[in-house]
Amino acid sequence: VVTDNCIKCKYTDCVEVCPVDCFYEGPNFLVIHPDECIDCALCEPECPANAIFSEDEVPAGMENFIELNAELADIWPNITEKKDALPDAEEWDGKEGKLKDLER
Repeated sequence: VVTDNCIKCKYTDCVEVCPVDCFYEGPNFLVIHPDECIDCALCEPECPANAIFSEDEVPAGMENFIELNAELADIWPNITEKKDALPDAEEWDGKEGKLKDLER
């Protein structure tokens, strides 16, 4: 499950290691399609923003991202290759409460 800290960062290191191409890309956020993910966890350590968690390890208060990932994965395009992070990713990395900044 991709969580809050990915918003406005959108590092794509995770995409590169995914064996099943289950990442989907929005304007400023990535999501994982829960029905395609095989729970291999290869993506988790690759995320520079530490924004990816196994569904059963999503931090308290971020459980809404489980449903959000499923919802957006159904409408956003699949991403299978690494791209540059957003230009101001480093400035946004670690800021809390970014859900309001999510662009659909």
